[in-house]
Amino acid sequence: MAATKRIKRALVSVYHKDGLDEILKKLHREGVSFVSTGGTQKFIEELGLPCDAVEDLTGYPSILGGRVKTLHPKVFGGILNRRDNEGDQAQIAQYEIPEIDLVIVDLYPFEETVASGAEEQAIIEKIDIGGISLIRAAAKNFKDVVIVASKAQYQPLMQLLNEKGAETSIEDRKWFAKEAFAVSSGYDSAIFNYFDDRQGSHFRAAVDDPMHLRYGENPHQAAKFYGKFDNMFDQLHGKEISYNNLLDIDSAVNLIDEFDELTFAILKHNNACGIASRGNVVDAWKDALAGDPVSAFGGILITNTTVNKEVAEEINKIFFEVIIAPAYDADALEVLKQKKNRIILVRKECKTCPMQFRSLLNGVLMQEKDLSIQGEADLEPMTEKKPTAPEVEDLLFANKIVKNSKSNAITLVKNKQLCASGIGQTSRVDSLKQAIEKAVSFNFDLNGAVMASDAFFPFADCVEIADKAAHLFDLRVGVDVTFFVLPAVIQPGGSINDKLSVDYCNEHGLAMVKTGIRHFKH
Repeated sequence: MAATKRIKRALVSVYHKDGLDEILKKLHREGVSFVSTGGTQKFIEELGLPCDAVEDLTGYPSILGGRVKTLHPKVFGGILNRRDNEGDQAQIAQYEIPEIDLVIVDLYPFEETVASGAEEQAIIEKIDIGGISLIRAAAKNFKDVVIVASKAQYQPLMQLLNEKGAETSIEDRKWFAKEAFAVSSGYDSAIFNYFDDRQGSHFRAAVDDPMHLRYGENPHQAAKFYGKFDNMFDQLHGKEISYNNLLDIDSAVNLIDEFDELTFAILKHNNACGIASRGNVVDAWKDALAGDPVSAFGGILITNTTVNKEVAEEINKIFFEVIIAPAYDADALEVLKQKKNRIILVRKECKTCPMQFRSLLNGVLMQEKDLSIQGEADLEPMTEKKPTAPEVEDLLFANKIVKNSKSNAITLVKNKQLCASGIGQTSRVDSLKQAIEKAVSFNFDLNGAVMASDAFFPFADCVEIADKAAHLFDLRVGVDVTFFVLPAVIQPGGSINDKLSVDYCNEHGLAMVKTGIRHFKH
């Protein structure tokens, strides 16, 4: 491959013209001639620069309402001809096809039009045909041609022109070709996903401009986040977001979105270690922290209400990584910003993708997000005893938490406060024991606490363990602690042995309801 090529003629046809004027002036000073279409041609000429019309080159006008302008052999032959191929050169001479060395083109704003809520016909008209063809042709022939495929490459092109004039290396052209194929693949993915209407018939995902992270789960792992983080959050303070921060932030947002009441939650390793719903933000924080003040160290804090100075001063007493809220009072921010590395995020209104993905083996798992939230109408009594109205509120509260906890999961709740969870165990019995031991260690009075399970009980053992007036030796204080009186249980139901758990509850005066919805989270 010839190393250096000089740009002599440029085809320019763009939707976005901001930032283009200086590029055009520089190219003109370098002796580059222009050929263009419609509005872009007018733009170039208004800059006082000479420009040939594509119609004059092809001998055809723009037709079909602008759908066909550049689709012609004299355009594509000028781009695709191989400068070192004798046959190609003979043919372009025969058909009087001028060579095109630089293509500057961008695409109709398809995604923006979809996002605007436009009618289908308006959306369809924003499917670019000529532009995408020009991009692919020029990128394919990067050996001889420079392709600038979006306004995002205007600045790199200007930098190149300032450094080298109209001369480009093979490395320069290959870089622009790579960026061009990123543009075209992303554009096609957006169009497919529109037509697919979230059916997931094929997996296509394209995201530009990754967020570079300090490292991955561990310092030896490189990591990037491909997404539009700034659409969801404004970072007001703190250090660079990490991979693990993002995992926790995602879990925190998913959890808090379950609650309409004023709620404060603390998460650690993607699980809630404290959460409470209260009438004011200070009480919600204090009761959330009481759930596990040890695990709260270095945790992620989130609330669905404004953070005021009073609660900020309470929060400031502990070390935490991230706090998320819809708003902060100015004096609250003064308190929270006292620690320079503390990440402070304002959550914005933003629609998120209803699908979720996970890389696995040599492919990708895709599923719908678990957006199912159960209410009182969804509860089906399984036992003779029915839960009281306050117990129903706690059962629903507990079900929301257990849904967002790693399986196997058991949650104990009292008065809309998390007493303890058992999470991520290989046995549901172990999860229950973990929850009870943890609650006891933090001096919770569990009498009257309800229990939630993320999946059905295969046997009656969990209900029996929770209900029995057994004793647990508390190593922390060295005394016997009596198990609690369990009034009500919520579970999905669906085990062939449901009757065993129901029979036990009936025999011991417990209420059990089922939702019919399992919430595994692996």
